[in-house]
Amino acid sequence: MLKQQINQQRRNLVMVVIAAAIACGFTVAFAGDIKIGVVNTEKILRESQPALLAQKKIEQEFVPRDEEIKKMALEAKNLQDKLEKNSIKMEETERRNLERNLANLSREYQRAQRQMREDLSVRQNEEYSVILERTNRAISKIAEAENYDLILQLQDSVYRSQRIDITDKVIKTLDKE
Repeated sequence: MLKQQINQQRRNLVMVVIAAAIACGFTVAFAGDIKIGVVNTEKILRESQPALLAQKKIEQEFVPRDEEIKKMALEAKNLQDKLEKNSIKMEETERRNLERNLANLSREYQRAQRQMREDLSVRQNEEYSVILERTNRAISKIAEAENYDLILQLQDSVYRSQRIDITDKVIKTLDKE
């Protein structure tokens, strides 16, 4: 969801830049030096200190639930093994009870996994939105300090010169905070 929002923002920015360039073509040609920067948001969310700390924090929050899910999987495996080994020797009612227990445990396991994935996604989006706010403040700080006219957040551009990529500057600014 967050990546979709970022990609949509990127597309919107590219369209605005293209429209502005077309509309102001002659003005831009005579405006002198225009300073443009590009930022790779995905790299910031992967490599910056706040992003790494957020990732560790989220992992720690979900360790107990992950352990619980692993226990459920082990219990289901043990039930399955017991059923496979002893089903011939078991009475019909005992076998049915075991099968029912296994089916219930399997449903509970799948539900718990799905719920954890959803909760994990929500938590990641919460943390990443805070990081993106901080990133935008850092970008504004850099833009003002270094007199940038335009800074775009792009991930999948066809080509961009390293000369205009300020992602590492943004990461350093975030890491200093």
